[in-house]
Amino acid sequence: MNRAVWFNVSPEGAKAIGTLHHFVTQGTGLPSLLTHLVFLRVSQINGCAHCIDIHTRDLLAEGMSVEKVVLVPVWHEAAYLFSEQERAALAWAEEVTRVSETHASDEAHAAALAVFGEKDLVDLTLTIATMNAINRMGVSFRMKPRAKA
Repeated sequence: MNRAVWFNVSPEGAKAIGTLHHFVTQGTGLPSLLTHLVFLRVSQINGCAHCIDIHTRDLLAEGMSVEKVVLVPVWHEAAYLFSEQERAALAWAEEVTRVSETHASDEAHAAALAVFGEKDLVDLTLTIATMNAINRMGVSFRMKPRAKA
């Protein structure tokens, strides 16, 4: 079944999401590499092939090693590869993305807050929310990855 190209059907909606995406990638104090790492992990959880492809490429282009990128889904087991800030961001990304299960627990919030502080934690949460919104559009309308066979 072919599905709509959502951003062509609703350019106003695409612009709104684009504005939020621009803010979280350009308007926060979060490092670009951290933002793309969070984008990748959220996209992996949501199963968005299009976004997984894009953010894997972004991380590699920013200098993250292939060894580290391929271990993002199991970062808990390879924690030594990730900085304290990266581990905190990945944990919070999982907590917020799975909010229907976790309810963004007080313990997880306190752990993230201890690493990020209030402003960066809000910006990180906006980053997570943005990618969740984009993933829902990508998955719902079956956006294809750029990868070639």
